[in-house]
Amino acid sequence: MAQPEPGKTPGLRYTVVIVGGGAAGIAVAARLLHERPSLDVALIEPSTTHAYQPGWTLVGAGAMSLKSTLRQEGGLIPKGCTWIRAAAATFQPDDNTVTLADGRTVAYHRLVVCPGLQLDWDKIEGLKETLGRNGVCSNYSKDTVDYTWTCIQSLSGGTALFTQPPMPIKCAGAPQKIAYLASDYWRKHGTLFRTNVEFCLAGDALFGVAYFRPALQEAVDYYGINLQYKHTLVAVNGPERKATFAVTNPEGKTEHVVKDFDMLHVTPPQSAPDFIKQSPLANEGGWLAVDPATLQHTQYPLVFGLGDVIGTSNAKTMAAARAQTPIVVANLLASLDGKPFSGAYDGYGACPLTVGYGKIVLAEFLYGGKPAPSFPYDQRKPSRFAWFLKTTVFPRVYWDMMLKGRDITVPHHPEWSKS
Repeated sequence: MAQPEPGKTPGLRYTVVIVGGGAAGIAVAARLLHERPSLDVALIEPSTTHAYQPGWTLVGAGAMSLKSTLRQEGGLIPKGCTWIRAAAATFQPDDNTVTLADGRTVAYHRLVVCPGLQLDWDKIEGLKETLGRNGVCSNYSKDTVDYTWTCIQSLSGGTALFTQPPMPIKCAGAPQKIAYLASDYWRKHGTLFRTNVEFCLAGDALFGVAYFRPALQEAVDYYGINLQYKHTLVAVNGPERKATFAVTNPEGKTEHVVKDFDMLHVTPPQSAPDFIKQSPLANEGGWLAVDPATLQHTQYPLVFGLGDVIGTSNAKTMAAARAQTPIVVANLLASLDGKPFSGAYDGYGACPLTVGYGKIVLAEFLYGGKPAPSFPYDQRKPSRFAWFLKTTVFPRVYWDMMLKGRDITVPHHPEWSKS
């Protein structure tokens, strides 16, 4: 088991420093050491618990336990990697150093930045005070995801609101997936007919990739879900069970609308971590500025990035981080060796859209929303096979392959979507 780097030794120096010990950080560290065991690698991560976040939709729907999605961080740090159990605070890319929150400085020859994104709960007035009670839940936090299941089970009618903030967010399909699963539960228990289910989204499209929208609209119609476009949640009054939305009409005018609820599932606004926004590594939107193909920083060639923090147009999903990992590793090693880059990321992302228990629309796509299925069937059609992948195969691939540096690249075939 990896041990945290002890003491307050100044002037820490490593060949490769990785900021962030989530899916992307662990995967990159493991793959680097798998391909080059002698490499001097350090990983900066303050958390002691690691979460398989793609499972939280299923936890919120009672189909997976929260415990099964959590592991001890130290047990996942690959052998040969130094764990610096601290938070990164600032970057000095001109000096090739990172400063930690405790004041220590870490120097690098190459830097990989992958701290994920942050959930901006505070941007919704009153949310933090009521989250986890008064029928207000969220699958985006391990502290409240079990309460989602409690809310679904206890609701026997009334109004259930599900929200989606402006993009980008991690797993863009997650806000609607739980709406489908909840509706399916209520349908099976005979209470859906007396439940007003509303999916309130800030945008004007059900899903970003048009190819999959008809299949999702079928699910919306089947359950009788009311879609409310251009609705952005701005405030919650838990005790009174009232949610306030900023609603933009077709003329572009915005007004506040208050909705009563019996259950409210909130997807919080999301952005790059503040220490990234405030750094010289950020683009104008606050995200890490990297080349969309090579994943090398656009200004500092010794810096690479991947995962939710990067300012590219792909979906922010675990599948994207998985596809980006070999690209970053190949190009980083080429950079160290003074060789041309061989890796190019095509924007691959995947979102298993759970439209009911045992039914998943397996959405896979590239930059520009180009469909890129991995299996020779029409993946717009909900399938039990995709449910098996989501509930059984993908977690095993994550824990036993991706995080251990022995992942394989699964080919995707855009031409299969043309049939």
